[in-house]
This record gives sequence, structure tokens and C-alpha cells, in this order.
Amino acid sequence: MTAERLDSTLPGAPPAARRSSPVWHFVEREALIYRRLWRGVVFTQFVQPTLYLLAMGIGLGGLIAANGTTVDGFSYLVFVAPGLMAATTLQTATGEALWPVLAGFKWMGFYHGMVAAPLRPSDVYRGVIAWLSLRLTASATAFLAVATLLGAVLSPWAVLAIPAAVLCALSLAAPLAAFSATQETDHSFPLVLRFLTLPMFLFSATFFPLSQLPAALRPLAWISPLWHGVELCRDATTGTLGSAGWAGVAGHVAVLVTYLGLGTVWGTRTFTRRLTT
Repeated sequence: MTAERLDSTLPGAPPAARRSSPVWHFVEREALIYRRLWRGVVFTQFVQPTLYLLAMGIGLGGLIAANGTTVDGFSYLVFVAPGLMAATTLQTATGEALWPVLAGFKWMGFYHGMVAAPLRPSDVYRGVIAWLSLRLTASATAFLAVATLLGAVLSPWAVLAIPAAVLCALSLAAPLAAFSATQETDHSFPLVLRFLTLPMFLFSATFFPLSQLPAALRPLAWISPLWHGVELCRDATTGTLGSAGWAGVAGHVAVLVTYLGLGTVWGTRTFTRRLTT
């Protein structure tokens, strides 16, 4: 299939821009594949997060509400929904940055075919991140729509929770994709889920305020990208964004951008090393 025919499959972007961007061609390839395989990921990326929200927000939240208790002044559904939004988006990104990336190098080897064409290793890495950002945006948008229907969203500022959740997820996915490029097997990947993603999911103020953690453990949450993402999403959906000063918002964004930037530098190097040796 020629470049011109590939460009015509996804309308919307200027043809000249599509032809000139190697990253766009990577994204276009992934979109064509996803169009055939999307049914296989609907449950994990859309249905499962909704079930989480129903179970925790409606089920557990109903028990809390029955006792007349609120969490930081909000119902538990309102409190937990943005945390789950950020956490499930990050979990999706974790899986996508591990096994599919290793498959591109080791099991299927299609990354090597890409660099045999006009793409550079850095283009491949940026394409991975760009395509993942589109996938995460779709899943975060769907989650926010469900949360809105359930009454878990209090402010129109909630739309900003979508880029906040995506940035949070990419801040972890970028270094994990770089790490995957250094691996020959997936033996270490379950350890990443068990000792990195799961603790962040449980102890980053997703389900309860950070003040409930022992003081000695709170610094561990502060360095977690998920905590910063949860704080941004929660401030957006509850309409408290910037209420304590915009410096705090800028600080959360700065931490996530730093993780993403460092991961991108590392990923460019590991992809280049893996695909040129």
C-alpha cells in the first residue's frame, strides 16, 4: 500500500502533514489494526472501569452515605470517581507500555521493519507515546461520561480531568516503554504490576484522603505520579481547581511533565540502541 493510499484511510488531517510526519504513519498503522481488534479491549478499557466505579462509588459509597459520612466534604461517589479515572487510565497505560512494546522488538519484530523504512527509532518511540495518548484519551473520556451520568461530576471544569488523567498515565508509560526496550523476556513485567502499579493504585489517595495514611508513608505518595494525577482530576471534577492557589496545580503538572520528559529521553535512547544494534 502506497503512502498516498495510507493517507486516504484516515480523513481529517491535511494530506501534506500526514505525508511529512513519520509519527503520523505509526499512529495510522496502529489505528488500522485497532479498527479490526477493538472488540478485544472493550471490556478492560471501558467496561471494567465502569464496574469499578459502580462497585466503589455506588456500592461502598451507599454504605458510607447511610452513616451520614462525607469524605473531604463530598459524597464518596464524587470523591472516588476522579481517583478511579486517573488510576484506571494509568493501569491501562502500564499494560500497553510493557507487553505490546516488547512484542514490537522481540516476538513480532515489527519495530525493526519500521526502521528499515524511513522511520527512525526515535519516531517509533514517539509513535508509541502518541498512539497511546489517543487510546487513553478515548478511555478517559468514556469514563468521565459515565461518571457524569452517575452524578459524580460537579463542575464543567471536569473536562480538564481528561488531559490530567492522560498526562498522569503517560508520565508512567513513557519510562515503562523505555524499560521494555531493554528486556528480552516479560519475566519482570508482573513484578512491575505487583510492586509499582498496584501500590500506587492503593496508596495515592484514590480511595481515601492522603491524610489517612501514616505520616511516614505520605512522602511515598508525593513522588507517585498517580497522586498528582488524582489531585488534578479531583480538583477538576469537583470544581475546586485552583481554589488553594494555582501554584499547587502548576506543581502537579510540573512533576508529571518531568516524569514524561525523563521517560522520553530514556525511551529515545533505549529504542535507538535496541533498533540499531
